[in-house]
This record gives sequence, structure tokens and C-alpha cells, in this order.
Amino acid sequence: MKGVIYARYSSDNQREESIEGQLRECMEYAERNGITIFSHYIDRALSAKTDHRPEFQRMIKDSHKQLFDVVIVWKLDRFARNRYDSAHYKAILRKNGVKVVSAKGAIAEDSTGILLESLLEGYAEFYSAELSEKVIRGLTDNALKTRYNGGGLPVGYTIDREQHFQIDPITAPLVLEAFTRYDQGATIKQLVDYLNERGLRSQVNRPMRIDVVTRILHNRRYIGEYRYRDIVKEDAIPAIVPKDLFDRVQERLAKNKKAPARKKARDEEYLLTTKLFCGKCGASMIGESGTSHSGTVHRYYKCATAKKRKGCDKKSVKKEWIEELVVRETMRMVYDDTVMEALADKLVDFQRRENTDIPLLKKQLAETAQGIENLLNAIQQGILTPSTKARLEQLEETKAQLETSLTLAELQKPIISREQFLFWLHRFRSMDMSKPTERQRLIDSFINAIYLYDDKIVLTFNYKDGSKTVSLQDVEGSDLGAATAPKK
Repeated sequence: MKGVIYARYSSDNQREESIEGQLRECMEYAERNGITIFSHYIDRALSAKTDHRPEFQRMIKDSHKQLFDVVIVWKLDRFARNRYDSAHYKAILRKNGVKVVSAKGAIAEDSTGILLESLLEGYAEFYSAELSEKVIRGLTDNALKTRYNGGGLPVGYTIDREQHFQIDPITAPLVLEAFTRYDQGATIKQLVDYLNERGLRSQVNRPMRIDVVTRILHNRRYIGEYRYRDIVKEDAIPAIVPKDLFDRVQERLAKNKKAPARKKARDEEYLLTTKLFCGKCGASMIGESGTSHSGTVHRYYKCATAKKRKGCDKKSVKKEWIEELVVRETMRMVYDDTVMEALADKLVDFQRRENTDIPLLKKQLAETAQGIENLLNAIQQGILTPSTKARLEQLEETKAQLETSLTLAELQKPIISREQFLFWLHRFRSMDMSKPTERQRLIDSFINAIYLYDDKIVLTFNYKDGSKTVSLQDVEGSDLGAATAPKK
């Protein structure tokens, strides 16, 4: 019987060794019951209260391939802690010919066993809910007494023996100085540099970063406010920052958040970044933007060489126009059935060349099976010698080893069929190209490079000999003579 092991522990408070202990007892159970283990699925620091567990979901998906017959868990609560999820996923596994067994509490498969299993699952669900209630109750009691409830301790505070907040005389003055400097006009980047120079470290003992300092400037604990769920207490902990200073900092933070970005252009706004090249000099065309006197923002792609004034006279091109043209031409390729069929063939061939283990194992398995069949035919004809029997046993052992190796290889590197490749390729036809994320996915998947000339554009796609030249003479909206981005 072929089997896999699923192991899980749910919080950082449980040791990594608990996983090793689960695996050891599951392996012992497999050996006692003649189960060959092919793979381990392990979720670390994830709760069974949710089914959003990557390895658990991969195990359920792999069961469709019918590569194993049984899933071994240490206890039933490792599989799920609510009856709905347990019943739902066990039904999926049963449909795929797979059953779930517990190494610590093997249950009979008769009606009594089914009832007992249901009771154990119900207890696990009850225990999880009760534990959650107890934890929340304890944290609420702490909050009512304004005690530290765990989590990240804000820079500038320490905790005393009774779990109350106290001001750290070493780091608190630096926090106050950061608020003061920001109120006086310093940037967050300048605060980061200042705090790092003074040796201040973050909650996880790392150098200060922009996001860390931003959270410090927003943290209302520095004015003495204590919060937990619906509990809010003013002046409940020692304040580090005066209320009026804190309010001024919040006003400036809000004002700067609404202010125009200092950067000319962000890479994620320009779909053709790293794909678009100047046809004249071969340099990358990079995104830039500018604001006109009317307040309108204009975005362009500009040759990096021309931008640096180093000899190339390639004009800028409008971002919206060139991106729309590339998306339109790429979608024309996607709707070409001949191209999609050829691309699927190339993907299958590439996969075959990349994954040599599985075909080789299948070939060896077929040859071994043929050898066994030949020996069985010889035995039926009366040819039976000690060497014949020894050879048959050797081939049987080799066959079992090859089947094990093949199963492991298929679990690690699943083979995608030509039909599956075509299904994936055809999905691009139904994507919403008005969404930037969908447009970016299309370009990343199919476009290798784009070369922009004054009279044409050459698109090279992500497959051999895949290229297309588009003449710009009759393209509507061609504006290759556009000026550079306006300066405000």
C-alpha cells in the first residue's frame, strides 16, 4: 500500500521537534501496517481551524493523481479541527481512493468506528473553540488592567514584572526626537538615517527602515493610549510624546500622503519596463512623467541614452499609445489557433527535454516488466532453474524500487499535458484587458522584447522564431515625434 504523511503544528510556541515526533510515529505506524511512504506534506505554524494550508491543499490536489492510497496523520486534529472541513476533504480523498488514518488512534472502519471518529473530530473542534475563548478572555482581562498583551513591543517602552508598560530611558528620548524633527520639517528618510546613526534598532533588532519609522510616527501608544479589540483607554500607559506634537505630526503625515510623489515614474505603472528598447541605439526605454501647467500628468517612454544626451536622438513615445498597441498585437497572436497549437507543442517538447527523469524511469520500468513477463512465460513452458527464480525475485524487487522512484518523481515534477497547456493559453482570451494586472500578465507571459524605430515596431515573443513587425505609417495615433515629458 502506498501512503503519504501529513504533519502540522499550529503556533510558534510549539517546537520544531513536534513535527519530527509526528513523522517518527507516523513512520512507525506505516512500517507496522506495510505502508510504503512516498512523500511528506508539512505545514509549520499553521492552524487546522482554517483549510488555507499550502501543503494540505497540495496533498488534496495530488490525491487526484491516485499516486497514494492512504494519508497518515499523527492525530485526527492534525487533519482538521472542524467537522465540516474534515468531512469535506475526507470525501474528496475517498472519491480519489484515499483514506485517512491516525497513527495515535487507529479507528475501526465499521459503524462504531465512524461514530467514534465523528466524536473525536467534534471534541477537537470543541477544544479549539474553547481554547480560543479562553485566550480572548485572558487577553481581555489583561487589557482591562492595561497589561502588555504580547506582540511587538513599541520602541521606547519596556515591560515590568507585572506586565505593565514602562518608559525605556535609553530609547524613549530618540522616539521623542524623531517626532520633534519630523514636526520641524525632516523627511522620514532623514529620520531613518538619524536613528540608525544613533544605534536605535527595531522591535526585531534590525536597522530602522522607512516603514518602521512610519509606523512609529502613527503609533498612538506614544501619547498613552491603550487599545485591545473594543477596549480603548486614554492615558493608560506612560506617554513619551506630547499630545499637541503628536497631532501636528499626524497632520503633516496626512498632508504628505496626498502630495504628488517625488519620483518621476514608478516601474509598476509602466507595463513595458525591461521589455521596450530603442531601435536606434538598443538602449532601454524607461518611463518618465511630467505635469503640465494645467496640472495634467503626462507619461512617456524615453530612450535612456537620449535622456542622458549621449548621442541618440530618439523621441519619446506616449505610454498609453505604445502599451495599447503592444497589448492589441499580442492579443491578436493569442487568438491565432495555429500559433497557440504550435506554442503548446513547444511547451510539451521543452518540458520533455527539461524533465528527463520520468521518461527514463518509465522506460526502465517497462523493460523490467517485460523481463518479468518473459521469465513467467519460460516458467510456464517448464523452464525453472535456481537462477531463474533468483532472477525473477531480483526483477520483482527492481520493479518495486522503480515504481517508488517514479511516484516520487511525479509528485515532485508533475507532467503537464498538451491539452492542459492549451487550456492555460486559451484562458488569456477571456481575460479583462482593461485591468492593469491582466495586461501585465499578458505582456510578461508572451513578450520577450520590443524594439521601437521611427517607422516600425518589432515585437519578439517568448518562443522560437516568434516575432512580428508592425509598420507605424498607418497606425492611428502614432506620435513618435512627440516632445519630451513637460516640466512643471
